[in-house]
Amino acid sequence: MELFLQTLVTGIAVGSLYALIALGYTMVYGILKFINFAHSDVFVLGAWISYEVSRAAGWVDPRGIPWWAGGLVLIGAMLSCGLVGFVVERLAYRPLRRAPRLNVLITAIGVSLLLQNVGQLPFVFGTRPQGMPQLLEDRVLNDTVLGTGTLTQGAVEGTVRLESGFTVEEDRRYSIVLEPSGGGARSTSVVSEPGRYEAGSDVAVLPPVEDNGAGYRLIRAAVVQLRLVDVVGVGTAFVLMLLLDWLVYHTKLGRAMRAVSFHPANASLMGIPVDRVISFTFVLGAMLAAAAGFLWSQKYSGLTQPAAAGWVLLGLKAFVAAVVGGIGNIRGAMLGGLLIGLLEFFGMTYLGTELRDVYVFALLIVVLLVRPSGILGRATVEKV
Repeated sequence: MELFLQTLVTGIAVGSLYALIALGYTMVYGILKFINFAHSDVFVLGAWISYEVSRAAGWVDPRGIPWWAGGLVLIGAMLSCGLVGFVVERLAYRPLRRAPRLNVLITAIGVSLLLQNVGQLPFVFGTRPQGMPQLLEDRVLNDTVLGTGTLTQGAVEGTVRLESGFTVEEDRRYSIVLEPSGGGARSTSVVSEPGRYEAGSDVAVLPPVEDNGAGYRLIRAAVVQLRLVDVVGVGTAFVLMLLLDWLVYHTKLGRAMRAVSFHPANASLMGIPVDRVISFTFVLGAMLAAAAGFLWSQKYSGLTQPAAAGWVLLGLKAFVAAVVGGIGNIRGAMLGGLLIGLLEFFGMTYLGTELRDVYVFALLIVVLLVRPSGILGRATVEKV
């Protein structure tokens, strides 16, 4: 049961990021009826811009990063990618507004390749992998602190003496977090046999420690761990999704977006500024992709070059999420992202990691065979 719940938590955390990226795909398709393949590259830009902003601000050492740094970098990445989305729509897609869809599709692929290769230039991001600074503290929220005190080395090498007693239970993990006066907290695992250890008893740890006199916290790991970076990521993703849903279905601008989606010519005759609405849609989708890029870089700190195959695969999975949920349906994109994340991680946990991508694309095939319009999509009839 513990493994099932932990997999569920991880699947929701990653699936919510897939959903954020999928929203950009589905919004553009809902209005212009074409797939913006450059959207996944905007997601990559969001991750890399977050890195560059963090480095420019000097937020590299986790001990010197203020608590509000993550929010500031997130806003900076979203605004920067929103500007990129506006420029791409204005220069690449607007001149082709009345061109055949195939022309627009080829242009989207060209824009994608352009963003990938520009990102690899030495004066932009380069080709060397980088490590994203941890702006969101990566700690477990539901671990239990069993005791605190000052660490004393035990009588036998590899053991320590604790000031408070505790019980080691089977199938539970215990650790001692050392907090030396000079800073630089680190953790060591308790490897003693299950049983009761009174105050002053010697407890075996691995790796051995030599921080005699350092402060410590004795931690019992939670059965299902909730990490702060995951909670913040899921919370941010769901807040942005709810705000988007409110914007589209409960505001005047949202009604204009839906009118343009239904029939751009009629919407223009009714006084709706079609070009502005389309530009806003691109900007909004790019900002959501940037938010996903920042949150992804906090969960997985290793940033590979912008044209790496891993980034392309992530974009394809987000596109699959949009199709599975119902391309053009905002709530379907949310549902599809969560389903893809859950399927991927449950498949890796119970069936093996070798076919993690096969599970995702197999779901796409099944949905297209059973319900081509997607889970929440509506079948359309074209009159000829």
